[in-house]
Amino acid sequence: MSDFHQNGIITDFHNLTRRSVEDLERELCEFSRRRPLGLILPSLYSELEGPALSAIIDELAQVPWLDEVVIGLDCADREQFLHAREFFARLPQHHRILWNDGPRLRGLDEALAAEGLSPQQPGKGRNVWFCAGYIQASGRTAAVGLHDCDILTYDRGMLARLMYPVTHPRFNYAFCKGYYPRIADGRLNGRVARLMVTPLLRALKMIHGPRPYLEYLDSFRYPLSGEFSMRTEVLDGIRIPADWGLEIGVLSEVQRDHSTNRLCQVDIADIYDHKHQPVSADDANAGLNRMSLDIAKALYRKLATQGVEFSAEGFRTLKATYYRLALDLIESYDHDAVMNGLTLDRHAEEQAVELFAGNLIEAGNAFLDNPREKPFIPSWNRVRAALPDLPERLHAAVEADNSGDVS
Repeated sequence: MSDFHQNGIITDFHNLTRRSVEDLERELCEFSRRRPLGLILPSLYSELEGPALSAIIDELAQVPWLDEVVIGLDCADREQFLHAREFFARLPQHHRILWNDGPRLRGLDEALAAEGLSPQQPGKGRNVWFCAGYIQASGRTAAVGLHDCDILTYDRGMLARLMYPVTHPRFNYAFCKGYYPRIADGRLNGRVARLMVTPLLRALKMIHGPRPYLEYLDSFRYPLSGEFSMRTEVLDGIRIPADWGLEIGVLSEVQRDHSTNRLCQVDIADIYDHKHQPVSADDANAGLNRMSLDIAKALYRKLATQGVEFSAEGFRTLKATYYRLALDLIESYDHDAVMNGLTLDRHAEEQAVELFAGNLIEAGNAFLDNPREKPFIPSWNRVRAALPDLPERLHAAVEADNSGDVS
């Protein structure tokens, strides 16, 4: 079995990668007889043409314990959706594609908008939210995993390790977060987590005190990973951001709804590489620039719900505190890279910190200037209260898109 340590907040299963994939899959086949298992894949159509997704599907086709795969497909016209149906057809598991830009799902989005319940912007959060609604309407699975579609080093053992804690019949975990080293091609990666989130959480603790929420987030080895698993009922009540704050938003919601002894994290890979976002310093709507803004806003919103008061002066103090902590961490990361034979561009690291520091102010101004903003997509609990038949209509629309003609 894996080594683990209890950090006082969540259980951390470390070195689960020591177990063979065959060993894990043997147990998961047994577990899945009592608790059917599913997977959500949020995807852009462009990822079907990239180097990662085809290999991911080849791996998933060999998974014997997976009952359902739900693919959320964004930015696809009719011909591209038809190509996607052929692309995913080699999956032997029950699988469905949500054509988010198709007329049927657009019609449902308009019904949601009429009630003020539609996601406010496109993006990964919106994609995952519709997939979560379909998973619940389908009723085929008791636990579900989620991972990105751009993982270049994917193997089916990642999914087995991710699902194991929420699937084992002796465990009571409702949610599991995956983590892994951010090293590829001899470089130390994961800039937003290393250079923004970690020093920002520490700066917030210095200014506002060691709040349980901040300690909780800081306990995750890689809070921005796109890999997590959960019991299906968890999807029912969470409200998630539609933007790049999705991962932080999900962690915040599961902490609100569940005791921390039902939350865990697990080591899922020794090597992990995926598509790297550009910094996009000149474009606040793209790349790590946009990501850092959305993450900062997600943290501010959550802390505000806990009674933390923010002001323009406070955000300037936060920026200065963050900046000093981040620069100190660069020194540590540089030494870590040298000791492990890796490369690290200190100039690029400091440029990223300068960008993130400025974005703490920009995110703060956006937070103060728009107090009426709806930061979260409504929970599916609320959707059913307002539109009781919407989940069934969603299920029927997806079935029609996948099995019949599309216009």
